Amino acid sequence: MLGLCLTPLAEAGVSPLERMEGLVMPGKVIKRHAKFEKKCDKCHSGFDRMKQSGQCRDCHKAIATDIKKSRGFHGKIPRIKERECRTCHSEHLGRDADIVQLDKELFDHNKTEFKLAGAHVSLDCNECHKKVGVYRQPERHCSDCHESDEPHKQRMGKKCENCHIEGAWLPAFFDHSNTKFKLRNAHRESACFNCHVNERYDDTPRNCYFCHHLDDVHNGDRGIRCHDCHTDERWSQILFDHEKDTDFPLRGGHARLICKDCHQGHIFEDEVKTTCYGCHEKHDVHFKRYGKRCDVCHTEKNWIEIDFDHEVDTSFPLKGKHKDLSCAVCHREVLFEEQTPNTCSDCHRLDDAHEGQEGEQCEQCHNEKGWTEQVVFDHDITKFPLLESHILLTCEDCHASNKFKEAKVACTSCHEGDDVHEQKLGEQCELCHQPSHWMAWDFDHNELTDFPLDGKHEGLDCHACHTEPVDEEIELPKNCYGCHEKDDVHNTQLGKRCETCHITESFKEIKIK
Repeated sequence: MLGLCLTPLAEAGVSPLERMEGLVMPGKVIKRHAKFEKKCDKCHSGFDRMKQSGQCRDCHKAIATDIKKSRGFHGKIPRIKERECRTCHSEHLGRDADIVQLDKELFDHNKTEFKLAGAHVSLDCNECHKKVGVYRQPERHCSDCHESDEPHKQRMGKKCENCHIEGAWLPAFFDHSNTKFKLRNAHRESACFNCHVNERYDDTPRNCYFCHHLDDVHNGDRGIRCHDCHTDERWSQILFDHEKDTDFPLRGGHARLICKDCHQGHIFEDEVKTTCYGCHEKHDVHFKRYGKRCDVCHTEKNWIEIDFDHEVDTSFPLKGKHKDLSCAVCHREVLFEEQTPNTCSDCHRLDDAHEGQEGEQCEQCHNEKGWTEQVVFDHDITKFPLLESHILLTCEDCHASNKFKEAKVACTSCHEGDDVHEQKLGEQCELCHQPSHWMAWDFDHNELTDFPLDGKHEGLDCHACHTEPVDEEIELPKNCYGCHEKDDVHNTQLGKRCETCHITESFKEIKIK
C-alpha cells in the first residue's frame, strides 16, 4: 500500500526526502508561494527548522538587507537576527491566508523610517501602499503621491519639503535666505507672486527698478540705483545724508520733514532756499518788524521754543510759574517792544481773591511758585498775633472769605459752638483759657474779682453761681441773699444780711457779730 502511494511521487522526479516531506505537508501555501509548493527545499532544509529563516531571506533579499543594516521596519525589531520569520509569518494555512498578520489599526508607523506626521496620520494604508499585501516599498517622495496636487507643474522641482510641511500645503515655508536675494523688512511681507510673475522663479531680476519702476516718483531722472537713497523698510526712509551731501544739515524740526516739504518737485538738484525767511515768510507773525534773521530768537526745534534769555535781556527775570508761560500770555501783541507791565497786580488783577483789600504788593505774601505755595505773612503785625494752637491753623480756618481785614478777633466769633458755658461766663474767654488748648485754663477768682471764694464757695462749679448768659460784663449779686433766698428758713424776718450770723463754712454754724 505504501509502495502504491510512493510510486506517483517517484514518477514526478522528486527526491525521497521531498517525497517524505510531501506526505507530511500540513496544508496549502498562499497564492504567492504556490509555485514553490512542490519545491519544499526552497523554504525547508530537511527537518532542520533553524535554517528556515535563512531560506526565507534568500528570496526576500530586500528584507534581508534591511535586517543586516538594521534599517526599515524589520531591521529595527529588537534582536531580529536571532528571531525566526515563522514567529510572525506562518505558512500552509491555505491559499487565501494572511501570513503578514498586520493589524492596520494598531501598527506603530513610528517604528519605520517614515514616521507619520501632520495630514499623513489620518491616511488609510492603501493610499500610500498601492501594491496589495506589500508594505515595504511605498512611494517615498512627495511628488510620487502628490503629482496631481502639485500646482507648480514641476517648475519648483520635487523637493516639496523645502517649502511645505506635512500638516497642510498652505501656508508654505521657504527660506529665501538660501537664495541670492535675502528677504528683509518690507520684502518679507510681500507675496511670492508679487515678484515671481507666472510662477517664474529662476533668473528673477534682483534690482529695485525691475519691480518698482512704476513707483518711481523721479520718473527715471535719478537712475535705477534706488538703494543709494532708499531702504527696503519703506520708500520714505532714505539713506541720503543731508548733512554730508548738502550745505544745509537737517536738525530739530527740519529732521522730521519729508523731502517734498522743501523740494516741490522730484528733481532735487533744483535750487532750494536755505534761509529761514525763504521758507517761513508766511509764518512771520511779527510782520517783518524784526527783520528776516529769525534765528536770532528762534531755533530749529520749533517756533515756540526760542533762544531768548529773558533774565539777561530784560529787567524781569522769569522764575517759578513764569518760566512755563508762553510769550503770548504776557505779551498780548506779537511786537514785544511795547511796554509790558511788570507788577503782579498788572497781570493778576482778576486773580486777586482779596479784591484789592490787601493792596497791590502781592509779593509781600505770595511768591512766583504759585498763589498757594509757601505763602508768607507775619500775623504778628496784626492786632491778633498767632500763638500756640492758632499757629497750626490755615488761613481759611479763621478767614471765611478772602477779605482778611473783616475777620473778627473775639474768641466767640470762631468758638461760639465750642462754648460749654453757654455764654454764662461772658465772651472774654481769654480771661480763663489759654490759646494752647481749651482745657488749659487758669482763673483766680480771688485776685480778679471783688468776690473771693472761701468756705463752701471755694469748691463750687462756676455754673452754680453763673446761671444766665451775659453779653458783656458779668454782674452778679455779692450778698448772700442774692443766691440763697430759697434757703432762708427765717422767711426774711431777720433781714437779708445772712453774714451777720452765718459764715461761708456752713449755714448751721452761727457766729453772731
